[in-house]
Amino acid sequence: MPEPTTTPDAADKPSGPRSRKGVETRARLLAAAKEVFEQDGFLDARISDIAERAGLSHGSFYHYFESKEEVFREVAAEVEERLSEPLYSVILDANSTASPYERIHEGIRRNLESYRDEARIMGVIEQVSRFDENLRAFRNERHHVSSAQIADSIRRLQQHGLADKSLDPVIAAAGLGAMTYRFPEMWFVQDLVDCDFDQGVDQLTRLFVNALGLHQTAGAPPVDTSNDALVGD
Repeated sequence: MPEPTTTPDAADKPSGPRSRKGVETRARLLAAAKEVFEQDGFLDARISDIAERAGLSHGSFYHYFESKEEVFREVAAEVEERLSEPLYSVILDANSTASPYERIHEGIRRNLESYRDEARIMGVIEQVSRFDENLRAFRNERHHVSSAQIADSIRRLQQHGLADKSLDPVIAAAGLGAMTYRFPEMWFVQDLVDCDFDQGVDQLTRLFVNALGLHQTAGAPPVDTSNDALVGD
């Protein structure tokens, strides 16, 4: 069940670009804004630079966005959606017949690949989240939704005897989610972790599997879990 990607500011707008040209122009502004934020950071980024990079006049920017803050939140929403996509397309895929271990491993790999590709803008997003209450609330809501879905998956694992039944699903989901959000920032943004990419994926997967007490291992044959554990509704 994909999460809504509309930011609070976008949801409050009475209307958006309706023509194909308008949609394409808005997308150009978002792409240009992302590049400027990556290059200059949020505080030093200027609307005039965003418009110029998009090949538009300064005034044209305000036809699509009300402020630098609004366009930044939409950039952040697009990036967050890309990073969370493996949770829904891999880990919670109702049609998958892969084992829980295999789903977790592949989901983590894809998430870390995306975070590595988006490390520059993610560094800016993490900084802005510390002082922009709207962006922080938006990200917290997304994390709350995904955490609730992961908790539900842990319950299903427990019900089918695949995970440690002594775990509190809500606490476990929050703890594992915090590790997922914090570890790539330490690795790709702050350079506090020094390891091979495949090793990082393997170790993070093992932490998840061990924390959940999963009985399904990498070498075991896949089982049909399409209606059981680690699937979404």
